[in-house]
Amino acid sequence: MIWDDFLIRWTRIASNVTFRYFLIAGTVFFLFYFILHGILASRKMQAKFPKLKDYSRDITYSLITILIFATMAAVVFVLLDPYTLYYRDVEKYGWVYFYLSFPLMFLIHDAYFYWAHRMMHHPRLFKAIHKVHHQSTNPSPWTAYAFHPFEAVVEAGIILVLGFVLPVHQAAFGLFMLFQFSYNVYGHLGYELYPKNFQRTRIGKWINTGTAHNQHHQYFHGNYGLYTLIWDRLFGTLREDYEKKFDQVTQAKTDSKAQNMEKHLA
Repeated sequence: MIWDDFLIRWTRIASNVTFRYFLIAGTVFFLFYFILHGILASRKMQAKFPKLKDYSRDITYSLITILIFATMAAVVFVLLDPYTLYYRDVEKYGWVYFYLSFPLMFLIHDAYFYWAHRMMHHPRLFKAIHKVHHQSTNPSPWTAYAFHPFEAVVEAGIILVLGFVLPVHQAAFGLFMLFQFSYNVYGHLGYELYPKNFQRTRIGKWINTGTAHNQHHQYFHGNYGLYTLIWDRLFGTLREDYEKKFDQVTQAKTDSKAQNMEKHLA
């Protein structure tokens, strides 16, 4: 009976995540790489676009990752369910805690990712595992889940970690994973969406941006964070040229307009 439940849950999760991957990544890809690519050309971090083989490689690895994520989730929510802190009845902890669990998951996942990511940049692990993700030196929305199977297991480990560290309603976890994937797509988008000088504001200096993560893919070192730059700033792994690059990307259009105005007035 339990294995029937496992298979049902696995199938449901795999189907939902696959649908989410193609819906969100596909919609964003279509918008930014076809509809808006001319309008937002100045916001593109790297002038060139990935090749068709890059997209197909990323999609293939992402589908494998989704199967691994579904397996981890089914193991945790079915086989390990009696032993975890995941719960189904909101009234068990109340609605206030239901919403409080989101920033708690955010902080735990952010720390988990940073240290797991840095670990995978150890020369041996990088060559054997993490290099697959870095084949996309110029990432696209399809790159969001493009992991080596072993890295996918590590990434999916957050499901296990949260289950034994923090009481989390299963619906809250599902919504959090939707946010996680959406922000991951932004991180690999190739375009900067935050406004000019955002990286210097009180909040913006701590937020991970598409520019920061694009630099990580382009140069392989520094900018290891997921949602924030807290850990990168604390441990000196934020690239020194990050703010300059953010300025270049977000000021390009403004500078271009200024130059055109000067030519018109001359």
